[in-house]
Amino acid sequence: MSAASPATIFVATGRRKTSSARVRIAEGTGKLSCNGREFDDYFSHENFSKQAYAPLVTVDMREKIDVTVNVAGGGVAGQAGAVAHGIARALQKMNAELRPALKKAGHIKRDPRQKERKKPGQPGARKRFQFSKR
Repeated sequence: MSAASPATIFVATGRRKTSSARVRIAEGTGKLSCNGREFDDYFSHENFSKQAYAPLVTVDMREKIDVTVNVAGGGVAGQAGAVAHGIARALQKMNAELRPALKKAGHIKRDPRQKERKKPGQPGARKRFQFSKR
């Protein structure tokens, strides 16, 4: 039996904006499921599903890994980013030699951008109430 048998499951967490994704990967045939649905069904636009499994394409393992994801919070774009981040971290746990390729493609780093908070005395984060001289 090899060190990474087919039954071995690697778990990682990915985050972006307010979304959090719990990712489980195992060697398999390339099945991708998110919250019990196929990636293409779950993500409303094909760009989001492509973004979500981009780390697998980067390391040429799209047809060799089964991915199961539970994702919550945020919107579609944030969830796709969180799933991609989680897949990249799980792949790194599975095989440390994949790290340079994933890092070069920008999949390892968490996107730190968050929504800016609303300030007191203003209608939004940056917008000001209309100025009236008289």
